[in-house]
Amino acid sequence: MTEVTDAPHLLSLVPKAEAKQSMKDFKSDQEVRWCPGCGDYAVLAAVQGFMPELGLAKENIVFVSGIGCSSRFPYYMNTYGMHSIHGRAPAIATGLATSRRDLSVWVVTGDGDALSIGGNHLIHALRRNVNLKILLFNNRIYGLTKGQYSPTSEVGKITKSTPMGSLDAPFNPVSLALGAEATFVARTVDSDRKHLTEVLRAAADHQGTALVEIYQNCNIFNDGAFEVLKDNAQAQEAVIRLEHGRPIRFGTDGHKGVVRDQATGELEVVTVTPDNESAILVHDAHAAGPTTAFALSRLADPHTLHQTPIGVFRSVERPVYDTLMAEQLDQAVDAKGKGDLSALLAGSDTWTVVG
Repeated sequence: MTEVTDAPHLLSLVPKAEAKQSMKDFKSDQEVRWCPGCGDYAVLAAVQGFMPELGLAKENIVFVSGIGCSSRFPYYMNTYGMHSIHGRAPAIATGLATSRRDLSVWVVTGDGDALSIGGNHLIHALRRNVNLKILLFNNRIYGLTKGQYSPTSEVGKITKSTPMGSLDAPFNPVSLALGAEATFVARTVDSDRKHLTEVLRAAADHQGTALVEIYQNCNIFNDGAFEVLKDNAQAQEAVIRLEHGRPIRFGTDGHKGVVRDQATGELEVVTVTPDNESAILVHDAHAAGPTTAFALSRLADPHTLHQTPIGVFRSVERPVYDTLMAEQLDQAVDAKGKGDLSALLAGSDTWTVVG
């Protein structure tokens, strides 16, 4: 069993690459088959370009996916990978990460895959704090099955399965993750390569479960869903960039800011003036409690996406499930170096039925 006590960082358990790597080393020989213009291409390029920074042997990196357009991802990475079953990628990746701590395990999933059939698997991976990096591609639609509404589609969304408009209140993936006590939660946008890479870097460095929601455009079934966050003219007034230790300001010349209402405790956006400038909230991604991070996740209007925060909402330390399990297994081993399975199975709560 790999020694885990006092390890400086879990990545130190993963073997390093013997030679310097480049983006090309992480491109597989498979033809990339997404619709032309799909946001998945940008995310794939960013991940392939970022992987060499880890300095890890390709043979010790694994991508696990579920079902959906984004779940083709493992085919295009020149690492180990598994295209698993609908919604179960976090469960399969949990087994892999806990049994093979010499691996860097990444989950690629979509809003339908992760938040519908896979909802339970996702929240339990987050609360356990398994050493996984989860990339949740959110295009607010089912793409692979040709355009039905998803758990993140806005109310009133007209799709093939909701011709009169969706009646469902959508999930907010960041809020959901924070509610599940995730230790690292972030959001980024597929077309912002610099920001996406920064968030991936922070997620990779985190010990425990890191969830990164990636707003990803489906140009066939939900084109332009995030245009307000991508168009330079609109994004300046719509996007709130969270940076740890810095005041939460946005807009042209930072003329807008986030403050806490002293009467209600809620967060609100105000126009910055000399009178209220000192009250502008300073972002603390390392705050012990998730209260403020959760409040930040609720700022965005689900229809217009105005006042959408991106960046790292929360990054805190908590014991990692893999490490705790390995230490518990070590404690269970007797002096001879092996446990007694028969004694465990035939413990005090078994009965023999006679006659």
